[in-house]
Amino acid sequence: MSPITTQRHGDILIVTSNNPPVNALGHAVREGLVKAIDEADADETVKAVVIVCEGNTFFAGADVSEFGTPKAFEPPMLPQVVDRIEACAKPVVAAIHGTALGGGLEVALACHYRVAVPSAKLGTPEVKLGIIPGAGGTQRLPRLVGVPKALEMVATGNPIGAKEAHGLGLVDRLIEGDLEQHAVAFAEEVRDVRPIPKSSERDDKLAEARANPALFDEFRKANAKKFRGFDAPEATIKAVQAAVAKPYAEGVLEERRLFMELMTGTQARAQQYFFFAERKASKIEGLPEDTKPRDIRRVGVIGAGTMGGGISMNFLSAGIPVTIVEMEQAALDRGTGIMRRNYEATASKGKMTADQVEGAMGLLNPTLDFDALADCDLIIEAVFENMDVKKDVFTRLDKIAKPGAILASNTSYLNIDEIAAVTSRPEDVLGLHFFSPANIMKLLEIVRGARTAPDVLVTAMQLAKKIRKVAVVAGVCYGFIGNRMLIPRQMQAMQLLLEGATPEQVDKVHVEFGMPMGPFQMADLAGVDIGWHRDPTRIENIRDKLCAMERWGQKKGAGFYDYDDKRRPSPSPVVAEVIEEFRQKVGVEKRDITDQEIMERTIYTMVNEGAKILEEGMAQRASDIDVVWVYGYGWPVYRGGPMFWADTVGLKEIVAGLERQQDRLGKDFTLSRLLTDKAAAGEKLTR
Repeated sequence: MSPITTQRHGDILIVTSNNPPVNALGHAVREGLVKAIDEADADETVKAVVIVCEGNTFFAGADVSEFGTPKAFEPPMLPQVVDRIEACAKPVVAAIHGTALGGGLEVALACHYRVAVPSAKLGTPEVKLGIIPGAGGTQRLPRLVGVPKALEMVATGNPIGAKEAHGLGLVDRLIEGDLEQHAVAFAEEVRDVRPIPKSSERDDKLAEARANPALFDEFRKANAKKFRGFDAPEATIKAVQAAVAKPYAEGVLEERRLFMELMTGTQARAQQYFFFAERKASKIEGLPEDTKPRDIRRVGVIGAGTMGGGISMNFLSAGIPVTIVEMEQAALDRGTGIMRRNYEATASKGKMTADQVEGAMGLLNPTLDFDALADCDLIIEAVFENMDVKKDVFTRLDKIAKPGAILASNTSYLNIDEIAAVTSRPEDVLGLHFFSPANIMKLLEIVRGARTAPDVLVTAMQLAKKIRKVAVVAGVCYGFIGNRMLIPRQMQAMQLLLEGATPEQVDKVHVEFGMPMGPFQMADLAGVDIGWHRDPTRIENIRDKLCAMERWGQKKGAGFYDYDDKRRPSPSPVVAEVIEEFRQKVGVEKRDITDQEIMERTIYTMVNEGAKILEEGMAQRASDIDVVWVYGYGWPVYRGGPMFWADTVGLKEIVAGLERQQDRLGKDFTLSRLLTDKAAAGEKLTR
């Protein structure tokens, strides 16, 4: 049975799509749309057409499950579909609810009119999959909304609301009430209007860009930082430039050329791989299918510092009451004050209302009374990263938490099983490793202990979705997934300083690779003193020396770099002296370090550690590791994550690079057996 059906309402042909869950434009839908338009043209009694979708949304885009399969190229392809819709001799009205995204918006653009409910969203998110609209979207959109707005939409991939779309001329009428009924009424109004308006023939809104061609370079410059490293945004700009400079028929050929160039490239493969990786991460293997989550009505948070406050805000923003506990009133007041200021800053940007700020803060119960946690369904400890301190907290929690309450630690490194062992209910204990700042960063590592109950894991995963986090399940090992892989990178980066590299050279290699910052820039931002033993007389390495000198990073105006009053870094002569002092002390001869050696010793070693994590079963799948690194550490999504990137480089090349550096990587370094086996067999980590 076709997902596209037709029915008559007088002389209006209603074309309905029912292709759950999101009316994706798969082959059967595309075929059905063309047949429906053919039907309308062949029937003289049909005066107009309305295209509407059942379910929660209009066409929400291409069918991503067809990517890379022959189905994606089976005619009619989407460019043929939209051209057929626009060529219809009868007016065609798109009736939009939910989202009209990507190919869905291109279908709507090809229709002669568009009506929408006020809650609808319209956009072109293709750039987030490493491609551009490929069915006339970059050519029709600027003709309807103007070049500046079209550039913003196609190059960022961010949707706009129907009300804004109406103001821009993208939507012809906003519909209150029954969408189909009002869309039919609109079609009856326009059925005799001639000539039928076609977006491909519009020219008036291109005049501004033709008069000011510099706006394209201005747009590039304004977004240079955001677009750095990505191929697709530049391609979208070139495609919109073609819309301005060329007739429509030539512009779509240029769009198609750019689309195919990207579609066959590594970045599109990486970004589409990551799209699926993120969705796979939410699936926990080995759990009974009928596992039901526990009911979480109130959350407790221990500690009102940076992490505790940020963690609390996630739940408050989702409408879940929070009891936050501190030991001293000053610390409690400081923490809740920062939370309020964070919310007010969000409101000042128009992303929250004043009422929403008060609503969120109204759900917060700040207290010094530890026993107030007794009525919480989930309690998250966010105290100092010290095993003894955490054990003490969990021993106390075990005595006051109600039966069935989930007890979680926000530890970044420590052993969850050891923490759980001090309680009488290890099955209720797990790790919830939020990344800082916890109210902003999307990643949540859910650490499964040896005895963590299935329903505890399911509850954590569902809660993650509710608070808009991307969750990945990790096993119990030092540093879990992300921080465990960070350790060899940081160790090798420090060793490279002794051997002759500079902080700025090491950081430059990472930034040029696509990371938001290098190891030493990251240390200065986070705080060089994080995890330092705090004894200024105990100086065992370069970091100890810098910490003893109170070079703690940006917060002190000095770390691995010197900083001016605007926190702009510059190479530090002081750090150069410290490095030379330690070089002499350990008897290392300074030499020239190549960028390739830095890659092999810092990034290849991360891949090796990721392979060990897989080998030990500490991650469920290679793609989970990639999700951790993209969302938790800013790994460039156009490289897909460290595991996917290693596959694109070739595992044989990764192993060869590690073997080249074997003598310099230290006596404790070992190659992953999984990595070497897969390299020898010509296999990949991500399959």
